[in-house]
Amino acid sequence: MPKVIVGMSGGVDSSVTAYLLQKQGYDVEGLSFILWEARQRNDFTACCSSRAIEDAARTASQIGVPHNPIDVRGEFIEKVIEPFVEAYTKGLTPNPCILCNKHIKFPFLLKEAEKRGAEFIATGHYARIERESGIRDLGLGIGNEKTNPQPRGPNLTPFLKKGIDPKKDQSYFLYILRKEEIARLLLPLGEYKKDDVRKLANELELPAAQRPESQEICFIEGRNYFKFIEKLSPMVHAPGRIMDLKGKVLGEHKGIYHYTIGQRKGLGIASLEPLYVVKIDASKNIVYVGSHEYARTKEFEVSDLNWLVPSAAAFAKADKPIHRFTVKVRSAMKAEPATIQIKDDVVGVIFDEPQWAPAPGQSAVFYDEDIVLGGGIIKNQNNSLIRE
Repeated sequence: MPKVIVGMSGGVDSSVTAYLLQKQGYDVEGLSFILWEARQRNDFTACCSSRAIEDAARTASQIGVPHNPIDVRGEFIEKVIEPFVEAYTKGLTPNPCILCNKHIKFPFLLKEAEKRGAEFIATGHYARIERESGIRDLGLGIGNEKTNPQPRGPNLTPFLKKGIDPKKDQSYFLYILRKEEIARLLLPLGEYKKDDVRKLANELELPAAQRPESQEICFIEGRNYFKFIEKLSPMVHAPGRIMDLKGKVLGEHKGIYHYTIGQRKGLGIASLEPLYVVKIDASKNIVYVGSHEYARTKEFEVSDLNWLVPSAAAFAKADKPIHRFTVKVRSAMKAEPATIQIKDDVVGVIFDEPQWAPAPGQSAVFYDEDIVLGGGIIKNQNNSLIRE
C-alpha cells in the first residue's frame, strides 16, 4: 500500500482529498503547517489559523488517518512575509500563495515524505497531474502519447494540467513547483468540480463541510495589507506625487505600497473621468494614473522563469524561440492567446489583445491547451505613453 502525505489546511478541499486518497487505497497521513497566524489569530477562514489546524485534526480522526502539525513559522516569515513586504515597498504586486508553494508547502511536504517513508505527497488544489509515456515536444508539432493518470511506472512523464472545473482551476499557483515535487504529487480534486466536493463533504459530515472559502491573504486580516506593511516596516510611509500620463501632478499619494496596477478606488484625486493606476515608479516615488484603456497592457517581459515541461525548457536554444501559447497573469482570468519569445532567461509576452492590468511582481503562467508549461514573474510593462 503506497503511502502519501496530505497537506491538510482544515478546509473542505484538503479534507476531501485525504478521504478520496484513503478510499483509493493509499496509506494516508495528514500534515498541517503552523504558520504566521496560528497562535496570533483564531480566524475561521484562514488556512493557517489554529482553528483550521484543529479542524484538520478532527477530520483526520474522523476518517481514521494519523495527523501531525509542524512548525514552520521561522521559514514562513523569512521566505513569504518578508519578501511580500519588500515587494510592495518597491511598487510590485507579489503573490504570497505562490511564494508559500515554492518555499514552504511543497518543499516541506516532500521533506516530511522522505522522513516518514512516503512515496507521494498530495494537496487539495484543483489541478491535475497526468503521466504520459515518452516526452511530449510541445509547440513543435508532435502529439502526446497515451495518458496514464495513475502514478505508477518509471518511464512516465508527469504533466501539470488545469483542473476540469474552469471556475476553480488552481494550476496557476503551481507553475513554480520543482520537477521532483510534481513527480511525486497527487491532486485528486482536479477531476472534480467544487460543488461536488462540497456535496461529498456534507454527505460525510466532515468538520470542514460548512467552512467558508478563504478569500484573503492568510496572514493579513481583511484586505488591509498596507497596515500590515506599516506595522512591520514603519519607515516605509513616504508620500509622493500622483501624475497623469502627460506629467501633470494631480495629487499626493500615501506611499507606493498603498497602490497596485489597475487600482481605481482610494486614489484621493478628482477627475472628470475614472482614473486607474497604470505605473508605479519606486525610484522616483511616483504613481502614474490614466484612463481605463491605459490600464490594459498588451506587452511585457517575464523573468525568474520555471519550466515544467522538458521540451519547453529547451525553447530558448531552438532556432526559432518564438511560440504561440496562452497566458494567464492572474488565476481567475481565462488563459489568453499570446506570442512568447524566449531569449536567455527572459520571456517577452505579446498578447493578441490588451489584458487588464498585468502588474510587475505578479506571475505570468504559460499554457499549451490545458498543460502548464511554466511561468515567471512579470518584470516590466510597455509604458511608452508615459511622458516623464
